[in-house]
Order: sequence, then C-alpha cells, then structure tokens
Amino acid sequence: MKRFSPFLLIACGIGMLSLTAHVRADQSVPTEPQLTLTVGDYEETLARKEFLSWTHPTTRVLIDSSQKTEIENPRYCATDIVLCFLTITTRDQAHLTHVTHTSVKMEKVKEFLDDLARRANTDPVDAKFAMQDGRATAFVMSKDGSRVNIEKSAEKISALLVNDSVPPERIALPFILTEPSINTTDSNKLGITALIGEGRSDFAGSSNDRIHNITVASNRFNGLLIKPGEEFSFIKILGPVDEEHGYKPELVIRDHQTKPEYGGGICQVSTTIFRGAILSGLEITARRNHSYPVRYYQPIGFDATVYDPFPDLRFRNNTPGHILLQMSREGTQLIFRFYGTDDGRRTVMEGPFVTERNPDGSMKTYFLQKVYDGSGALVSEETFKSAYKSPDDYPKPEDIAKMTKKPNGWSDREWQEYKKANGV
Repeated sequence: MKRFSPFLLIACGIGMLSLTAHVRADQSVPTEPQLTLTVGDYEETLARKEFLSWTHPTTRVLIDSSQKTEIENPRYCATDIVLCFLTITTRDQAHLTHVTHTSVKMEKVKEFLDDLARRANTDPVDAKFAMQDGRATAFVMSKDGSRVNIEKSAEKISALLVNDSVPPERIALPFILTEPSINTTDSNKLGITALIGEGRSDFAGSSNDRIHNITVASNRFNGLLIKPGEEFSFIKILGPVDEEHGYKPELVIRDHQTKPEYGGGICQVSTTIFRGAILSGLEITARRNHSYPVRYYQPIGFDATVYDPFPDLRFRNNTPGHILLQMSREGTQLIFRFYGTDDGRRTVMEGPFVTERNPDGSMKTYFLQKVYDGSGALVSEETFKSAYKSPDDYPKPEDIAKMTKKPNGWSDREWQEYKKANGV
C-alpha cells in the first residue's frame, strides 16, 4: 500500500476545491419561485417561500387501524420511541401514523395585508367639467377607487395555505370599489347653466418661476365642482406644496421676511378665486389679506393670502346648484369663471376704499359686498376690512444685508441672531 505525503493531499485538496468553484460559477442561479397577488388592476409579486412562511406545521402520532403494519410503515414510533413503547400496546404499534396539521399565522397575514393596502388602495377620481356650448362637459372622466378587503383577503389566504400544498401562481384578493362623488354621467344633474361670477387678477412683471407656480396651482382648481351647501377650502384642494408636486422656489411672506420658498405666487390663484366668490355673491367664511400691499393684487384691499395650514380661503356655496370653476388666461390676466344656477341674485361690490395711507407703505382699506335676491331685496351685506403693514417690516434677501436696525415686528432674539450671523 502506497503512502501519500501530507503535501500531496493538501495540493490535491486545493485542486479539487478550485475545480468545484469553477463549475459552480458557470452554473446559472435558479430563479426563486414567485406568485402574483392582484387587487383589481394592481399587481404585486411575492416570493413563494415568504407566502408559505405564514404557516406553522405541527405533527402528531395517531393510531389508525386502517394503516399498514409497522414493517411497511418506515416512520413507526419516529417521534419518541421510549414514550411510544410505554404508552401503547404492541398491536397498536403496528397501526401508528403521523398526521401534520397546518396552522396559519394570522397576525403575519394581516400585517402583510395592511402594508399591501397602503400600496394598492386607490382613491376615486371625480369627473371634472368645463362649459362648452352652454353646458357642462366632462374633460376628466370619473373613475372608481378600490381598497383591499382585509378580512376577506385574510380568509382567502388562510384557506389556500391550509388546503393547498402548492399555492397557485396568481391570487386575486377581494376588494371594495369606492365610487367618486361626481360621476361623468352627472353633468345633466348639476344645474350648471349660467355664468354667475368671475374673478380676475394681473400677474404682469412676475418671474418665470412665479408664473410656473401660478400655472401649477391653477390647474388644481380648474374644473372643480362645489356642491350646494359645501364649504370650499383652498388649502384642502391645493394639497402639498413642494418640489415633488411641481413647484419652484419664489418669494413668499413668512416669519417677518419676504423670502424664496416653494410655491411663491400661489396667492395669485387664491386672490383670483376670492374675487370670483365675492362677485358671485357667495358666503365668505374665511379670508385674510396679505401682510403688506403687494403690487400684483390691484386694487389693494381685494386680495386673499393663503399658507398651509393657515391662513386659508374658505367660502360656502349658498346657491341651489353645483358651482363649476373654470380657469383661463388672457395675456398676463388670470381668470376664474364661476358657472352654476342662476337664482336671480345680483351682487354689488363697493370699494375698496382706502381709510388710512402712511409714508412707510402701511395702509387700511375696506369694501362692501351686497347681495340682492331676484325680487331686488337686500339679503346680505358684508364688510371686508384689510390692514396692511409696511413692506419695510418684511425685508427681502437683498434688503437684509443692508439692515442696521431692528425691523418692526422682529423680536429681540431674531434681531440678535441676525446681527450675529451678519456681523452687524
């Protein structure tokens, strides 16, 4: 018998390992089995092993007289041999069988379904309309929303896990349809037959970014329907104002400064809609003027500033039918037309009147909104007052570098922080 040196054995071992590694590198990696879950039109793939991990199998040994003899039963007393022989007779030992019971980890299933719902649920889409040839015509079709039926989906998954050793490749989960509040077919039921008011403002002199923001925000309200009795909220309909939603930085009035921020220029939209609501004779429930007079909102005293979450512009549709907002632009003029049901009301606006004007640019104004019914009787009269501070109290970035004294409205802390940062 020949003997091999340890060196040769090690060398051979290295060679074998190298060959094995080379062969494995050339082999294709098998694709992990997947299954597809669907919720209406939504689809999502899931690893089959993760799906099966939601089960907990348990095995029990039972006596079953219909089973074969122990010789033909290779799993005879496999679980606990000692306990098996001590607790059952020799005859019964020939009729042992293993039964596997599958239980479902329902907490894991529902945890997954909750996460899935956040991804798969969709909100319904209301129809949007525009006036064309004297009638409301949909330019955005309504669409049903859907949400995962958590309870029924959990029941379906549980049944599949318990009864099927191999789950199907596709599983359609139960879901609930949610209807939009305004359907495309509702156009004839809305009562939109006449122009009841119009708001205009001029954004001449705006930067490209400010015009961009005005356009993005205006599109949020174009085609909007306001139900009879519904309170309109500008902030609620506007939604998030950030880069992700298409806005660019432009000047806004905030924190005693005029500084760039995403969405600068949106108040052009709120001011225009406010003017339309006033001239349509609607009930204004919340409105606030800008901190100082802004040249884009002539005449001064007829503006509405907004900032999430406050201040907001709100008004109530106190007409007998739906109101449709339709946006358009004519040159540098932004226009919102209010279409609805003509109930005979007539709106008269008096003002704005300037009651105080100061050398520093601060001023006070007011205007009246008078609404008459079809018989000519005065049904409401509202006064809208505005108090504007000096623009000097809200310096712009280029002005801040020149400041040598604390602006009005700044706290001592703010002034000290500014001096420290700017070496004043």
